[in-house]
Amino acid sequence: MAETVTSTADLKLVVVTPEATVLDVTADFVALPLYDGEKGVARGHAPMIGRMGFGELRYRVNDETAKYYVDGGFVQVQDNEISVLTNRALDIDQLDAAAAKEQLDEALTRTTSNPEEMAIRERLLLQARAQIRLAEKA
Repeated sequence: MAETVTSTADLKLVVVTPEATVLDVTADFVALPLYDGEKGVARGHAPMIGRMGFGELRYRVNDETAKYYVDGGFVQVQDNEISVLTNRALDIDQLDAAAAKEQLDEALTRTTSNPEEMAIRERLLLQARAQIRLAEKA
């Protein structure tokens, strides 16, 4: 019979951008927008490193859930600590759907002539679509 790993330690979430530490909280559960899908993390989660996507980071404390938009980056989970390094993290209420729609329109009309420009265009599209989706949910 397999042994289940349990821990009574708190689950710490730290979100850092180049400008500041945006979050440094204790949570019961965290949902991360990884590049290839959403990943849930609770106490006792196995160590991991992942590439973040553009989307909603949620964390729950008791029955309260807080939501943030994160702009890619990386996550490390180890010893009940989740460390997120991202270019930008905003409370979901700070998102501007109109500005995101403008970014989407601009990205859709942007011409590309090389792989570098195509990558920039794709990043702008992914960012704008994620921000629009989250702003409309809020």
